[in-house]
Amino acid sequence: MATLELRNLEKHYGGVHAVDGIDLAIADGEFLAILGPSGCGKSTTMRMIAGLEPPTKGDILIGGEVVTHLPPRLRNVSMVFQSYALYPHMSVAENIAFPLKVRRVARAEREQKVQWVAKLMGVERLLQRRPARLSGGEKQKVALARALVRDPTLFIFDEPLSSLDAKVRAMARSELRLLHDRTGITTVYVTHDQLEALGMGDRIAVMEGGRVRQVGTPQELYAHPADTFVASFLGTPPMNLLEREGHVLGFRPEFVHLAGAAGASADALRLQAKIVELEFLGADWQMYAHVGDEANPQKLLARMQPPEASALHVGDAVELAVERVHLRHFDKATGRRIAADGD
Repeated sequence: MATLELRNLEKHYGGVHAVDGIDLAIADGEFLAILGPSGCGKSTTMRMIAGLEPPTKGDILIGGEVVTHLPPRLRNVSMVFQSYALYPHMSVAENIAFPLKVRRVARAEREQKVQWVAKLMGVERLLQRRPARLSGGEKQKVALARALVRDPTLFIFDEPLSSLDAKVRAMARSELRLLHDRTGITTVYVTHDQLEALGMGDRIAVMEGGRVRQVGTPQELYAHPADTFVASFLGTPPMNLLEREGHVLGFRPEFVHLAGAAGASADALRLQAKIVELEFLGADWQMYAHVGDEANPQKLLARMQPPEASALHVGDAVELAVERVHLRHFDKATGRRIAADGD
């Protein structure tokens, strides 16, 4: 296990700054999720940490040692990719043992480690199969076993669950987090899926445009986004952002209630809205509404419980309320959050 530190890390491709000055410190045994949209620089950052891409500027430290110019084989970093990259002509046992064979580990030790990691990942019964005979979830487990058998100081995951179906992906998230908790290996997890980041990360680093916009625990980022990008990117549905008197007002859809409903105090923000769509989601309803000037309305989303939603119809004019403690204020020009009462 080891710490990981990135110091003013940059990667340029001609005049394009794919990564533009990242500073990150990841503690020993921490699980950090790097979250962002396609093209934000997260995969490039991951490749530089692994040694697959040389940085244009800055330093990478693993365990306090500068490894910026070391080749991948000398960094003791294990990677798991979206494609799993299993060798089709090898059995599962041979795939898992391959990193040890390259390192010329003795056969007896190889076999012992393969049995240990196969038991840990629950793939003992698959050892003699070829990858073509495995399901997506089984391939993911084998790829993890192959990465883990090296006894790495650092794990790097590059969207390893994106090719799985929704049910298997949900189970795999839990298994990955349990694996991390058992091994304690420092982990960097690159994803564009906020559910993966929120559900697994000790902390999340949100990237956009080659820069880190905010780093914090999932709870900190969800409740106190640093800017409008983080506010709108994190959360399903995203935070409402309404222009009000020269600034931007943000609040989560689950904190929107009908003004007459229980829990809406006299001090709450009141909004006049018109319902444009109601969507049934099972446990609750999602309401789409317009607020403000009819010629140029602003969109608003609300998560409504069945008792509230039962009497609502598309086209209704309603008064909505948001408790002020749940309001977040942002600068209209920069998008940065402004400290205010309750924020």
